[in-house]
Amino acid sequence: MPPKKRKAGEEEPQASKKGKSDENGEEAPGEGAAAEADNGHGAAAETSQPAAADKPPLKLEGSKVAGELLICGGTNWDLIGRNQLPKNATGSANRGQNLWGPHRYGSMSGVRVRSVISGPTSVHSILITEDGKAMSWGRNDKGQLGHGDTKRVDVPTVIESLAGFNIVEAACGRNHTLCLTDDGKVFAFGENKMGQLGLGNENAAVPSPTQIVYTGPPVVKVACGAEFSMVIDCRGALYSFGCPEYGQLGNNTDGQYFVTSNKMAYDCELVPRRISVFIEKTKDGFINPITNVQLVDIKCGTNHTVALDKQKRVFTWGFGGYGRLGHSEQKDEHVPRLVKMFDYPGRGARTIYAGAFYSMGIMDNGGQLYLWGQTKTTGEANMYPKPVQDLSGWDVRSVGCSNRSIVVAADDSTISWGPSPTYGELGYGENKAKSSTIPKEVKTLDGIYIHKVSCGYGHTIFIARNDSEEDKAKIKALPEYNPK
Repeated sequence: MPPKKRKAGEEEPQASKKGKSDENGEEAPGEGAAAEADNGHGAAAETSQPAAADKPPLKLEGSKVAGELLICGGTNWDLIGRNQLPKNATGSANRGQNLWGPHRYGSMSGVRVRSVISGPTSVHSILITEDGKAMSWGRNDKGQLGHGDTKRVDVPTVIESLAGFNIVEAACGRNHTLCLTDDGKVFAFGENKMGQLGLGNENAAVPSPTQIVYTGPPVVKVACGAEFSMVIDCRGALYSFGCPEYGQLGNNTDGQYFVTSNKMAYDCELVPRRISVFIEKTKDGFINPITNVQLVDIKCGTNHTVALDKQKRVFTWGFGGYGRLGHSEQKDEHVPRLVKMFDYPGRGARTIYAGAFYSMGIMDNGGQLYLWGQTKTTGEANMYPKPVQDLSGWDVRSVGCSNRSIVVAADDSTISWGPSPTYGELGYGENKAKSSTIPKEVKTLDGIYIHKVSCGYGHTIFIARNDSEEDKAKIKALPEYNPK
């Protein structure tokens, strides 16, 4: 796809004095000084818990845009990414299909959606309706849908135990989910065998939403890796919990210890614990601490984490394989490390994203999309952030990161690419190409404006604008999906 050119004489967009809004039209959080280091329960280390006066009142707003849900990709939730069905999914092998192009969900007709959420290791999804209701569907082996059971769900269904809350954000891991309320509370459900739900224990499955063990300032951001979780409070402080295997918790350890002389295990964090050390490394190997870090966003891959602070700096840590941390080396990082590319004048990041084996960021000045890590199973990896040249000049507003595929909403188009095999998550249509090594426009969505996109392991979900009669007519022309 040829790069989009700016008009002659058109200036590069400049960052506003008030800062950029994210893809939901929300102002970035993180105002105020960062809190003192604490033990993950909101208490200062070796001191008492914070007084109520230390917790600023908060009312988070959800996305300011809304539209209609669309889906493409694999919908045989129990079989995606597996060679055979688990015992508790017997009988569902023939349920679901690969949707090679975008479809409307028949059961969601007339429902306005303001946010869609999945993850690069997730075979389930969460959507948030315009009135703040959380709905979930997909794989449910470990109760990650929050319906109080482990039964697969094929259509978006309201999470009844959260119906009394205004949900503003959510995050999906491999088999667990976090939901954030407008007053900064976090509810977790799904697999908890590594403490990724932050409940203070380890359980095979917690199928009903349960509030995490945390009494600190209100939370404003949540993120999930495969078996770990991250939250940011309203003062920009970071907390992590779950599996520490590659240092992805940022707490300066991989958690390994010997159970016996020949058996290794991991000391998982069972409750949110504050991460207070951020560093940069020089070419000579010297380590310098970075202070005054107030985070505004957090994203997780399978075993790595990407964070953005108020000064538009990017930090990464965790598994370093194939350059996904962007430090020009493949070493694991056990504490948040500065990505130098985004630390030069005028080169700060506006937004960050994380796929299973790669990371992405949008430059604040000019809007260029950068990628580092590996999206293909073969070939060279990007060891440091490199511009996605095919998208130079495009106004990128939302990016969905799958296991290997990438889907982008930019200007009036939707663009995707990813290696074979796929399940249809690229959305090119029936009897069309199933994969692409370069960014390619999704012609099946021509004329349909996509507000937001999110990718799961093998599926993509969209929010399509349906404000006008023309919008609605174009959406109605798409095929309708009604799972049996």
